Amino acid sequence: MNVLLLGSGGREHALAWKMAASPLLTRLYASPGNPGIGKLAELVKLDVADHSAVAAFCQEKKIDLVVVGPEGPLVAGIADDLRAWGIRVFGPSKAAARLEGSKGFTKDLCARFNIPTAAYGRFGDLASAKAYVEKVGAPIVIKADGLAAGKGVTIAMTLDEANAALEACFEGAFGAAGAEVVVEEFLTGEEASFFCLCDGATALPFGTAQDHKRVGDGDTGPNTGGMGAYSPAPVMTPEMTERTMREIVEPTMRGMAELGAPFAGILFAGLMITESGPKLIEYNTRFGDPECQVLMMRLKDDLLVLLNAAVDGQLAHMSIRWSDAAALTVVMAARGYPGTPEKGSVIRGLDTVEGEGVQVFHAGTAVNGGALVANGGRVLNVTATGKTVGEAQAKAYAAVDRIDWPQGFCRRDIGWQAVAREKAGA
Repeated sequence: MNVLLLGSGGREHALAWKMAASPLLTRLYASPGNPGIGKLAELVKLDVADHSAVAAFCQEKKIDLVVVGPEGPLVAGIADDLRAWGIRVFGPSKAAARLEGSKGFTKDLCARFNIPTAAYGRFGDLASAKAYVEKVGAPIVIKADGLAAGKGVTIAMTLDEANAALEACFEGAFGAAGAEVVVEEFLTGEEASFFCLCDGATALPFGTAQDHKRVGDGDTGPNTGGMGAYSPAPVMTPEMTERTMREIVEPTMRGMAELGAPFAGILFAGLMITESGPKLIEYNTRFGDPECQVLMMRLKDDLLVLLNAAVDGQLAHMSIRWSDAAALTVVMAARGYPGTPEKGSVIRGLDTVEGEGVQVFHAGTAVNGGALVANGGRVLNVTATGKTVGEAQAKAYAAVDRIDWPQGFCRRDIGWQAVAREKAGA
């Protein structure tokens, strides 16, 4: 098979790494890719916003499957347009991608189909949003309705914080994404990431993970796109997985089909496991980043076989096998992230790190004058496997410490909840 992978981050490097191991793969192209992906694929320059140009490339290179990594092109409808050209695509339609593209749409779906989630209000102006916050009180959660690269969510512990977050949204901090806001009840519990591979009719559980959104140790500081993750998530017991499928995923699949937008692709449910059970925080309609990295390290099956089954509506006949090992990834970010990251600093020592269950996935890297340099906020995903989360954590941080990049930083406590559980059970 000839495959085109769209995207440039650590998620896409992990997908490329896994697809490159498939006997089905003939040739892998990636656009725009990154230096890590470039070792596995031929990098091509395509304007992903120009869907006809992407389609023309696919026809020229006889592409058998397009795998869309990030959410932006999906929300913009690239899957629909490529399918109209007769090109097979792994990823949801524009109508189905609203599950990520509009938080308000998803909350309304939950209300209509009795899917457990936080109480909420939707607002298109500052005054009514502030009035709602004043009525409900803090702590409370403020979300920009649209896509904001993982940064449009504020967990406000005071009314002042909530009002400042609302003002930022309506004053344009997140562009068009903040033109409408969702204000949510603050949920308490433990967060988990739950994935399903979907073909429009069948949803097949595709692993669990926990990520760490706050920039600092101890879950402090502003939210980021994710500073690390581990898999599996201990809180997602077989019973909790069954409840999540029955109470959240399956009603969502039925609801989207009823709305004329059946969901096919990867459905990523961000959950809060509360005392009363799982509640949906949000949906993403693509592999998580950095959750994808740990899932790919644990997946035993051929990823291309699974993606093809999802595209062809054959998931009812499939099962998925996972390694018993735990996997953990540490995000190394450039100084300044999640604000304005410092770009251009040289990264050395990656060639001494990989091997024996350790893989470094490139996220925001580039090559300048023959040297690998930082070219984004989240730059490297140092990923390791082990018999336990604690063992994977130790291997990942040992690898981090061998990388020569003084301008980079990372959290030093990724996986702390699982490691604490392991120690308590020892």
